[in-house]
Amino acid sequence: MSESEGLLDRLKNQLTFNLPHVDFEGQKLAERIYQIIMISFAIVGFVWGYMCQQLSQTVIIIGSGFILSCILTLPPWPFYRRHPIDWRQPGGQSTKQVRKKKEKNKSEK
Repeated sequence: MSESEGLLDRLKNQLTFNLPHVDFEGQKLAERIYQIIMISFAIVGFVWGYMCQQLSQTVIIIGSGFILSCILTLPPWPFYRRHPIDWRQPGGQSTKQVRKKKEKNKSEK
């Protein structure tokens, strides 16, 4: 049993992807890029499809805009990670302790 458990652990470690996380500003930027691409491709697709009188042309253009937006917004590209979040260290002060200190500082002033 221990040999199979070791094999499963190694397989699990190889299949686990540790992708970096996107920060909040990066999420906002990705959403903005998605909206701009989809709206512009929808407008161009509608106009082109109307001129050609082909709904299929409209669908192809909008679909290509969707694929482009997925390529640009789904992976955690480095430009989505420019504003890292400074998290508190574990084992720090609890929220109640921080509130007590703030109240104490306010009462002293």
